[in-house]
Amino acid sequence: MSFKIPESVLVVIYTPARDVLLIKRADAPEFWQSVTGSKDTLDESFELTARREVFEETGLDCRTGSPLYPHLHDWGLENVYDIYPQWRHRYAPGVFLNTEHLFGLEVPVGASVRLNPREHTAYQWLPYSQAADRCFSSSNAEACLLLPHFFSRTGCV
Repeated sequence: MSFKIPESVLVVIYTPARDVLLIKRADAPEFWQSVTGSKDTLDESFELTARREVFEETGLDCRTGSPLYPHLHDWGLENVYDIYPQWRHRYAPGVFLNTEHLFGLEVPVGASVRLNPREHTAYQWLPYSQAADRCFSSSNAEACLLLPHFFSRTGCV
């Protein structure tokens, strides 16, 4: 059995209108969240992890060569948090903390979302403050609330 690496990304996907994409977890249907995911290997960069996870979970392509490639922004922030008890079995024994790196991805209004049904069962676009209220994770809620700060910093209008 291979264990998950306790280094992950959180990607806030948003439109120019500052609506945020939230996706509902298949394994915890009361949990709405942004795109999240762990590194596949220790040497995979957080940026590559973010680009891979966005594509795997939503079908939105921000990988090298895609039109969305320049719209992924590293927010330069990390959260360190306790791994939820129901998911600790996925990590090596004695691993209780995860480091999560934050990104934002601007997409056009009407971007086509295609969920991976093994991971997520529904999605919705909400204004960033409403998205924050809907997130199950406090770090995800805080990231949504930071959107106006990064929105203006990255020159998105």
